[in-house]
Amino acid sequence: MPRMLDVSNDVRAEIGDEEADRLLAGDNAPGAYDCTSCRTPGNTEQERTSTVLFVGQETAVLAFAHATCVPSQVVPVSEDQLRGAVRSITGEDTAPSYAPPVAAAAHAAAPRFPAPAAPPAYPAPAPSPASPATASHTSAPSGHAPSGHAPVPQQAVLGVTSGVVLVGQEACPALVVEPTAPIIRPGSPGHGDEFLQLLSEQGFAPVVDLSRPPAPNPGWSVLLATGRLHAVLMPAPGGGRPVAWWQAHSPMPLSEGWRSAVGRTRKVLIYAAAAGTIGTQPREDQLRAALDRAAARGALVGASMPLAGT
Repeated sequence: MPRMLDVSNDVRAEIGDEEADRLLAGDNAPGAYDCTSCRTPGNTEQERTSTVLFVGQETAVLAFAHATCVPSQVVPVSEDQLRGAVRSITGEDTAPSYAPPVAAAAHAAAPRFPAPAAPPAYPAPAPSPASPATASHTSAPSGHAPSGHAPVPQQAVLGVTSGVVLVGQEACPALVVEPTAPIIRPGSPGHGDEFLQLLSEQGFAPVVDLSRPPAPNPGWSVLLATGRLHAVLMPAPGGGRPVAWWQAHSPMPLSEGWRSAVGRTRKVLIYAAAAGTIGTQPREDQLRAALDRAAARGALVGASMPLAGT
């Protein structure tokens, strides 16, 4: 039976015309599925469905999503992320399908800040992430050196916390980004924290009132797959496909409430503050209070972003 499938030109180019035609004819396409974006049930015989091809270095996985969630597209991911997606899609992932109704702690990863004639700020892979069942941020290396030796600079990584934030009368999915240590401009001889200034140069705007959503940041987006957070994407410096500004060490679980909110709004609010501004907040109301305090001090920037591919 023919399926109500959307197969984009990019997906068709990767899988070939013959396989694409078989999918459209219903030969190799499922009837019922769990949407790879919102994780709610879908049916290729009853509603428009997008084919989403996750492509790693060596393998690829074809998944399905509501056409109202994401369009048909090719999504480049790391091989580790692809294996995680396969475990989730096949039901072999032992992680719970939802997170507790608190501000879910995020994983940490090194930020990318392009700069002329200078390498990214911290291009190295991030340490192991915090447990997604808590709301604490990952600790950075202490930076202390043995007695008699010069101090060792800390390697800052970005802690990312998910939560649902009330903006006006609307519950909006949000990610709060806070480094574990000061971020220094690439090539800068100083030691001051320039995290917010660097983000301002990348299109983030000061947040003074959380009752209004931050403005969109063109070219930036949030990559969700199999109901988990994979990355925050930014425009590539030389054009072409977006690159990861922040990438989860392993796909980050998101609460059912967060996924429901993003399914409704189709965008994510990103708030960022300098190290030590927000801290560990075990509940969403406490996270909101910390954001309000940071905004009142002029210590918060933000941007709203669509889901990748929308």
